[in-house]
Amino acid sequence: MTGVYERALGEAAADLHPKVRDRYSLGADDGTVCVGRGEMDITRGTLVLPALYAMTTQHMLFPESGESVPFSVTTVAYTTEGGHEAMTTRRAFDFGDTTRLFDSLTVWDAETERLLDFLGTHGRVASELHPRVEDGGLVVAGGRQWARLGNRYVPLPGPLAADVEVRDRYDETDERYHVTATVKNDLVGHMLGYRGTFTQEQTDGDGTPDDLRIVRGLDALPPR
Repeated sequence: MTGVYERALGEAAADLHPKVRDRYSLGADDGTVCVGRGEMDITRGTLVLPALYAMTTQHMLFPESGESVPFSVTTVAYTTEGGHEAMTTRRAFDFGDTTRLFDSLTVWDAETERLLDFLGTHGRVASELHPRVEDGGLVVAGGRQWARLGNRYVPLPGPLAADVEVRDRYDETDERYHVTATVKNDLVGHMLGYRGTFTQEQTDGDGTPDDLRIVRGLDALPPR
Protein backbone atom coordinates (compact mmCIF):
# COMPACT_ATOMS: atom_id res chain seq x y z
CA MET A 1 0.00 0.00 0.00
CA THR A 2 1.21 3.50 -0.80
CA GLY A 3 -0.75 6.42 0.64
CA VAL A 4 -0.71 10.10 -0.16
CA TYR A 5 1.37 10.88 2.93
CA GLU A 6 3.93 8.25 2.01
CA ARG A 7 4.29 9.83 -1.41
CA ALA A 8 4.93 13.22 0.17
CA LEU A 9 7.39 11.86 2.75
CA GLY A 10 9.37 9.74 0.32
CA GLU A 11 12.17 7.77 1.98
CA ALA A 12 11.39 9.42 5.35
CA ALA A 13 8.19 7.32 5.54
CA ALA A 14 10.38 4.38 6.59
CA ASP A 15 11.15 6.25 9.84
CA LEU A 16 7.51 6.26 10.96
CA HIS A 17 6.45 3.92 13.72
CA PRO A 18 4.91 0.87 11.97
CA LYS A 19 1.50 1.61 13.49
CA VAL A 20 1.60 5.22 12.32
CA ARG A 21 2.77 4.22 8.86
CA ASP A 22 0.03 1.63 8.67
CA ARG A 23 -2.52 4.30 9.54
CA TYR A 24 -1.37 6.61 6.75
CA SER A 25 -0.53 4.05 4.08
CA LEU A 26 -4.03 3.59 2.70
CA GLY A 27 -3.86 3.35 -1.08
CA ALA A 28 -6.58 4.29 -3.55
CA ASP A 29 -7.14 0.65 -4.58
CA ASP A 30 -7.01 -0.96 -1.14
CA GLY A 31 -10.71 -0.83 -0.33
CA THR A 32 -9.82 -0.46 3.37
CA VAL A 33 -11.74 1.68 5.85
CA CYS A 34 -9.97 2.70 9.07
CA VAL A 35 -12.01 3.74 12.11
CA GLY A 36 -10.44 5.09 15.29
CA ARG A 37 -12.35 5.66 18.54
CA GLY A 38 -11.31 7.45 21.69
CA GLU A 39 -11.69 10.71 23.60
CA MET A 40 -10.47 14.26 23.07
CA ASP A 41 -10.01 17.37 25.19
CA ILE A 42 -11.13 20.30 23.04
CA THR A 43 -10.39 24.02 23.42
CA ARG A 44 -11.47 26.96 21.31
CA GLY A 45 -10.90 30.69 21.23
CA THR A 46 -13.56 33.25 22.09
CA LEU A 47 -12.84 35.90 19.45
CA VAL A 48 -13.81 33.61 16.58
CA LEU A 49 -17.08 32.16 17.90
CA PRO A 50 -19.29 33.63 15.12
CA ALA A 51 -16.97 32.20 12.47
CA LEU A 52 -16.84 28.82 14.21
CA TYR A 53 -20.65 28.59 14.27
CA ALA A 54 -20.76 29.41 10.55
CA MET A 55 -18.20 26.71 9.74
CA THR A 56 -20.37 23.92 11.21
CA THR A 57 -22.55 23.97 8.08
CA GLN A 58 -19.46 23.08 6.03
CA HIS A 59 -18.23 20.35 8.43
CA MET A 60 -15.16 22.36 9.35
CA LEU A 61 -14.41 23.97 12.73
CA PHE A 62 -17.00 24.23 15.52
CA PRO A 63 -17.65 26.34 18.66
CA GLU A 64 -18.01 23.63 21.34
CA SER A 65 -15.29 22.70 23.82
CA GLY A 66 -14.97 20.11 26.59
CA GLU A 67 -12.95 17.36 28.19
CA SER A 68 -13.06 13.63 27.45
CA VAL A 69 -15.34 14.20 24.46
CA PRO A 70 -16.12 10.91 22.65
CA PHE A 71 -14.38 10.97 19.30
CA SER A 72 -14.14 8.91 16.16
CA VAL A 73 -12.03 9.30 13.03
CA THR A 74 -12.72 7.51 9.75
CA THR A 75 -10.23 7.42 6.89
CA VAL A 76 -10.57 5.96 3.43
CA ALA A 77 -8.50 6.35 0.27
CA TYR A 78 -9.72 6.53 -3.30
CA THR A 79 -9.16 8.23 -6.66
CA THR A 80 -11.14 11.41 -7.27
CA GLU A 81 -13.22 12.07 -10.37
CA GLY A 82 -10.33 14.23 -11.57
CA GLY A 83 -7.89 11.32 -11.31
CA HIS A 84 -6.05 12.40 -8.14
CA GLU A 85 -5.06 10.00 -5.35
CA ALA A 86 -6.85 11.17 -2.22
CA MET A 87 -7.76 10.29 1.36
CA THR A 88 -10.88 11.44 3.19
CA THR A 89 -10.60 12.00 6.93
CA ARG A 90 -13.85 12.45 8.86
CA ARG A 91 -13.56 13.38 12.52
CA ALA A 92 -16.71 13.19 14.68
CA PHE A 93 -16.96 14.79 18.13
CA ASP A 94 -19.93 13.72 20.28
CA PHE A 95 -21.08 16.54 22.59
CA GLY A 96 -24.16 14.65 23.75
CA ASP A 97 -26.87 16.88 22.31
CA THR A 98 -25.01 17.37 19.04
CA THR A 99 -22.27 15.75 16.99
CA ARG A 100 -19.83 17.96 15.14
CA LEU A 101 -18.02 16.74 12.03
CA PHE A 102 -14.68 17.98 10.73
CA ASP A 103 -14.01 16.71 7.21
CA SER A 104 -10.93 17.01 5.04
CA LEU A 105 -9.77 15.59 1.74
CA THR A 106 -6.01 15.16 1.37
CA VAL A 107 -4.85 15.03 -2.25
CA TRP A 108 -1.52 14.10 -3.81
CA ASP A 109 -0.66 16.46 -6.65
CA ALA A 110 1.54 14.16 -8.72
CA GLU A 111 2.37 16.84 -11.27
CA THR A 112 4.02 19.15 -8.74
CA GLU A 113 4.74 16.50 -6.06
CA ARG A 114 2.96 18.26 -3.22
CA LEU A 115 0.30 17.40 -0.68
CA LEU A 116 -2.89 19.46 -0.53
CA ASP A 117 -5.74 19.54 1.97
CA PHE A 118 -9.31 20.60 1.18
CA LEU A 119 -11.23 21.47 4.33
CA GLY A 120 -14.90 20.80 4.86
CA THR A 121 -17.34 18.70 2.89
CA HIS A 122 -17.18 21.14 -0.04
CA GLY A 123 -13.48 22.00 0.24
CA ARG A 124 -14.00 25.76 0.44
CA VAL A 125 -10.50 26.22 1.88
CA ALA A 126 -7.40 24.59 0.38
CA SER A 127 -3.99 24.38 2.00
CA GLU A 128 -0.57 22.98 1.24
CA LEU A 129 0.57 20.37 3.76
CA HIS A 130 4.16 19.82 4.82
CA PRO A 131 4.57 16.46 6.61
CA ARG A 132 7.71 15.34 8.44
CA VAL A 133 8.72 12.55 10.81
CA GLU A 134 9.75 13.18 14.42
CA ASP A 135 10.66 10.28 16.72
CA GLY A 136 8.48 7.90 14.74
CA GLY A 137 5.48 10.20 14.79
CA LEU A 138 3.94 12.16 11.94
CA VAL A 139 3.93 15.96 12.18
CA VAL A 140 1.91 17.87 9.58
CA ALA A 141 2.11 21.65 9.21
CA GLY A 142 0.00 23.82 6.95
CA GLY A 143 1.45 26.06 4.25
CA ARG A 144 -0.02 28.41 1.66
CA GLN A 145 -3.81 28.63 1.66
CA TRP A 146 -6.55 29.55 -0.78
CA ALA A 147 -10.27 30.13 -0.83
CA ARG A 148 -11.72 27.74 -3.42
CA LEU A 149 -14.44 29.12 -5.68
CA GLY A 150 -15.32 26.29 -8.04
CA ASN A 151 -12.14 25.77 -10.07
CA ARG A 152 -10.74 29.17 -9.09
CA TYR A 153 -8.39 29.74 -6.17
CA VAL A 154 -7.96 33.04 -4.35
CA PRO A 155 -4.81 33.22 -2.16
CA LEU A 156 -5.46 33.93 1.51
CA PRO A 157 -3.07 36.53 2.90
CA GLY A 158 -1.27 35.84 6.16
CA PRO A 159 -3.74 37.69 8.44
CA LEU A 160 -6.65 35.64 7.04
CA ALA A 161 -4.90 32.27 6.90
CA ALA A 162 -4.75 29.74 9.73
CA ASP A 163 -1.64 28.21 11.20
CA VAL A 164 -2.31 24.48 11.53
CA GLU A 165 -0.23 21.70 13.06
CA VAL A 166 -1.18 18.08 13.72
CA ARG A 167 0.96 15.55 15.59
CA ASP A 168 0.09 11.86 15.43
CA ARG A 169 2.13 9.18 17.22
CA TYR A 170 1.70 5.67 18.61
CA ASP A 171 2.54 4.81 22.22
CA GLU A 172 3.65 1.24 22.85
CA THR A 173 2.89 1.58 26.57
CA ASP A 174 -0.86 2.09 26.31
CA GLU A 175 -1.15 0.75 22.74
CA ARG A 176 -3.01 3.84 21.59
CA TYR A 177 -2.60 6.58 19.05
CA HIS A 178 -1.96 10.02 20.52
CA VAL A 179 -2.97 13.08 18.50
CA THR A 180 -2.61 16.81 19.09
CA ALA A 181 -4.05 19.38 16.69
CA THR A 182 -3.94 23.17 16.90
CA VAL A 183 -5.45 25.86 14.69
CA LYS A 184 -4.53 29.51 15.29
CA ASN A 185 -4.51 32.80 13.44
CA ASP A 186 -2.22 35.83 13.62
CA LEU A 187 -5.13 38.19 14.28
CA VAL A 188 -7.32 36.26 16.73
CA GLY A 189 -4.86 33.79 18.24
CA HIS A 190 -6.12 30.36 19.27
CA MET A 191 -9.06 29.14 17.19
CA LEU A 192 -9.44 25.43 17.97
CA GLY A 193 -7.39 22.63 19.42
CA TYR A 194 -7.87 19.03 20.46
CA ARG A 195 -5.70 16.47 22.20
CA GLY A 196 -6.41 12.87 23.06
CA THR A 197 -5.96 9.18 22.32
CA PHE A 198 -7.72 6.50 20.34
CA THR A 199 -7.51 2.92 19.13
CA GLN A 200 -8.05 1.94 15.51
CA GLU A 201 -9.53 -0.91 13.54
CA GLN A 202 -9.28 -1.63 9.82
CA THR A 203 -11.96 -3.36 7.79
CA ASP A 204 -12.12 -4.40 4.17
CA GLY A 205 -14.71 -2.24 2.49
CA ASP A 206 -16.64 -2.72 -0.73
CA GLY A 207 -15.58 0.52 -2.38
CA THR A 208 -15.59 3.99 -0.87
CA PRO A 209 -18.87 4.93 0.85
CA ASP A 210 -20.56 7.67 -1.15
CA ASP A 211 -20.84 10.03 1.81
CA LEU A 212 -17.05 9.92 2.24
CA ARG A 213 -16.41 11.00 -1.34
CA ILE A 214 -16.35 14.63 -0.34
CA VAL A 215 -15.30 17.74 -2.34
CA ARG A 216 -16.97 16.81 -5.61
CA GLY A 217 -15.91 18.39 -8.89
CA LEU A 218 -12.27 18.79 -7.92
CA ASP A 219 -10.85 19.18 -11.40
CA ALA A 220 -8.29 21.96 -10.98
CA LEU A 221 -5.78 22.17 -8.12
CA PRO A 222 -4.29 25.35 -6.61
CA PRO A 223 -1.54 27.03 -8.65
CA ARG A 224 2.06 26.23 -7.89
